[in-house]
Amino acid sequence: MSLPDTMRAMVTMGHGELDRIVLHEAWPVPRPAPGEVLIRVGACGLNNTDVNTRTGWYSKAVQEATTGSAYDRVDAQDPTWGGAPITFPRIQGADVCGRIVAVGEGGDASRIGERIITDNWLRDPSDPQNKDTAGYFGSERDGGFAEYCTIPAVNALAIDSPLSDAELATFSCSYSTAEGMLTRAQVTGADTVLVPGASGGVGGAVVQLARRRGARVIALASEAKHAEVAALGADRVLPRAPEDLRAALGAEKITVVADVVGGPYWPMLIDILERGGRYTCSGAIAGPMVTLDLRTFYLRDLTFTGSTVIDPQAMPNLIRYIEAGEIRPALAATYPLDQLRDAQAAFIAKRHTGNIVVTP
Repeated sequence: MSLPDTMRAMVTMGHGELDRIVLHEAWPVPRPAPGEVLIRVGACGLNNTDVNTRTGWYSKAVQEATTGSAYDRVDAQDPTWGGAPITFPRIQGADVCGRIVAVGEGGDASRIGERIITDNWLRDPSDPQNKDTAGYFGSERDGGFAEYCTIPAVNALAIDSPLSDAELATFSCSYSTAEGMLTRAQVTGADTVLVPGASGGVGGAVVQLARRRGARVIALASEAKHAEVAALGADRVLPRAPEDLRAALGAEKITVVADVVGGPYWPMLIDILERGGRYTCSGAIAGPMVTLDLRTFYLRDLTFTGSTVIDPQAMPNLIRYIEAGEIRPALAATYPLDQLRDAQAAFIAKRHTGNIVVTP
């Protein structure tokens, strides 16, 4: 196959507002290095990390909720997901579904034509469990908001599924994040899991994956989205932030809170955990600064776990679940590549329930 020299790409030129995402009609097509593959992108999912990286929200100088807008101060030396400052220009976008069209020198040419989705954690092949050396696709290296992208061959996972490219592009980030949270919290069928923000990409994935483990799932979501969240498998769906959460829960005994929301409501979530309960977190879209009564923490024997760099087996497990039909995509909307700004605006405004995907 003859490859073009240039491609269309939506390139983030620096921290700031949506206008920092610029369409380039003739961006160089990357060439795969040894050990890498070149992917023709069929679809690429949009996630909170794309918004947060663009705005600089990961900087400790920012103490506000994620708004999608630029912040007055961003410390360029603060880490992103991968623990190192991001460099620009950068093609963002992690959740790629596409086909391999070329391999780097010495690569397996039989993989050309293979349909894949991406494992987004870029690991040191000599020490894959080392979190300090892990980076993230679309953050520490260019991602999939373009017609082509490269990635280490081990991160391009073959998949056999009747789902569309757009549907498959909803899984890699949201579902692996959710699976990582549930694994850290050691969720089993004996648990009742409370899921704030259950209408979002990660929250909806937590609902499905917790139910797959046999857990009882109580979801929190705005009332307009209750039907969609219930369809994902939640046993009960409550309003997004009940004034008296304990009363709203009734006799439910919450053993795990799986949270990506944080913010001012956070103390309520901790207060309703049963003795010996677990709180697991992989986000703070409502705000990173929270108030904790340490007496609640230690007197109730609670366990808190952060979850970012997931176990290397998480994505292969998800491939198995997808191919077996045990989990399903929550595709909310698709946007063409040149409307990535509009897609981010819709994502920020939470106009859709589920995942937003961009197609070249």
